[in-house]
Amino acid sequence: MEVADAKGISAAARRLGISKSIVSRRLARLEAELGVQLLARSTRGAALTEAGALFSEHAARVCAELDIAEETIRPEGDLRGRLRIAAPLSFGPTHLARVIADMARRHPRLHLDTSYSDRFVDLIAEGFDCAIRFGYLPNSNLLARRVGPLFGQLVASPDYIASHGQPETPCELVDHEALMQGTEAWLLTDGDETVSIHPRGRFKADNGTALVAAAVAGLGIAYLPDALTKAHLASGALVPVLTDYPPPQAGVYVVRPPGQHSSRKVRVLTEMLIECFEGP
Repeated sequence: MEVADAKGISAAARRLGISKSIVSRRLARLEAELGVQLLARSTRGAALTEAGALFSEHAARVCAELDIAEETIRPEGDLRGRLRIAAPLSFGPTHLARVIADMARRHPRLHLDTSYSDRFVDLIAEGFDCAIRFGYLPNSNLLARRVGPLFGQLVASPDYIASHGQPETPCELVDHEALMQGTEAWLLTDGDETVSIHPRGRFKADNGTALVAAAVAGLGIAYLPDALTKAHLASGALVPVLTDYPPPQAGVYVVRPPGQHSSRKVRVLTEMLIECFEGP
C-alpha cells in the first residue's frame, strides 16, 4: 500500500521510517507469494503493473474496512489509519488547511493525505475517503453533509464597467465578457425566483484565484465567493455587479462515497469543519 501511494520504494521507505532494503525484501516476498510482479522497476523509477494496481485497489478497500471495523468497536480514543481528502485549491490552503492540521495535531496516530485541486475528482475511482466542496452540489450517488454557508456575488473592475457599462438585468450578462471556470450556468435570484444565465466569455480558468486576477485586470465580470473578493472590494479594485439579483446562498459540504457506515475519521473532520464555519 505504501509503495503504491508513494509511487516508489524509496519514498515508501521514508514514509515508513525504515530502510529501503527492508521495503524491497517485503515487496519481493509478497510478489513471490502471489506469483506475479506488482511493481515494474526501471532507471526512471518504479510503477505499478496491471496486477499491482488491481491488488492495491483491493488492498485499499480491505484496509478501509479494517479501519471502520476498529472504529466501530472502539469509538473512543485517538483516530488511526489513513484519511485521504480532496479539497479545492482556491479555498483549501487558506480556509481548510488549518482545520486539517489541527486534526493531525489532536490525533498523532492518524495519517492525513490531502490533495488540493480545483479539479472535480472521482472519489471512488481515485480512492478518496471524502471531499470538501464549495458551491451547489450536483445530483450524484455521493453522501453529503453541509458544514457551512457560502456567499458570493458578481464583480468586475471599475475600468471594465466604465468601458462596457453596468448590466441592469441578468439577461444583459450575455452581452458581456464572462470570466468562468468552464461552461457553467450562473444562478441569480429575482425576488422568489431563481434565474439561470448561460454567459459567454473568452477567459476561462479552473481556479478561483486566477479568475479574481482576471477580474481585477478588467477582463470581464466574474461570479465569485466573497471570501476571494473581500479585500479587492474593500480596496475598490473590484465593484459589485447586479446587486438587485444576488446569487442564492451556496454551501460548504463534506461528501463521501456511499456505504453502510460513515468512517469515524470523516465524522470527526466534518464536526471540526462545522465548528470552524460556525465560529467568528
